[in-house]
Amino acid sequence: MRARVWGCRGSLATPGAATVRYGGNTSCVEVRPPDGSLIVLDAGTGIRSLGLALAGTPVHEVDLLLTHMHLDHIEGLGFFTPLFDPDCTLRIWGPSPNGTTLRQHIATYLSPPYFPVPFEQIPARITFNEVWDDAWELDGLRIATTPVSHPGRTVGYRISQNGTSIAFIPDNEPALDHESGLAVAADVDLLFHDAQYTDAEYRTRVGWGHTSLADLTNYLAAAAPRRALMFHHDPAHTDEQLEQMLDDARRGFDSGELSLAHEGLEIELP
Repeated sequence: MRARVWGCRGSLATPGAATVRYGGNTSCVEVRPPDGSLIVLDAGTGIRSLGLALAGTPVHEVDLLLTHMHLDHIEGLGFFTPLFDPDCTLRIWGPSPNGTTLRQHIATYLSPPYFPVPFEQIPARITFNEVWDDAWELDGLRIATTPVSHPGRTVGYRISQNGTSIAFIPDNEPALDHESGLAVAADVDLLFHDAQYTDAEYRTRVGWGHTSLADLTNYLAAAAPRRALMFHHDPAHTDEQLEQMLDDARRGFDSGELSLAHEGLEIELP
């Protein structure tokens, strides 16, 4: 499998000179199994660039796996070019928000007054699949989901094939639940995990749904991934601050490889 990061910023897209190395687009990761099928994790603003990169390449099927319905994880969906291809089938997977269905939530966002085109006029064939604590087969892949500690209904994902695995947990607050997400994160080859706050910042943000550096290193010790990527960078953090956070986190995690996610990063898993 191959993974490519199209967006790794959290909370709010943050373009500018201070974020150019790691990127300002919000959550979106492309996953390609060996058969070339297209799996997309989250639909933050990074999904627009993914759609542009697909231009000229026929895309007949896309599986979009959404972790939750916060705006930074769905705000790019209306600018994803396959959405306007009548020959494309877009299967959307994700948890249903409290009090509504997944379809109702996405249709509301992709309709006036939030979006200029009514949802019913979008050309692509769109289907919805609600998930929570589930596992299923998808074109030879094994997909598993588990609830994680974050305001609103939120899940983490694990994608596995032939002994290779990727876990995606961009929003998580393990300080409130030390085992949150471990059902999908444990012993993976590659883990994308929330690393939004320094320890000092977290003291005033308890309950906001994100991870401090101290909690990140404890979590990685429990999950024991072979490689981990710090993800969901705070919009206030510059490139230099992220690199300092990485140095601090590495001092507490010595059982695997740890690095910062950045736009354009590609990882090929054996």
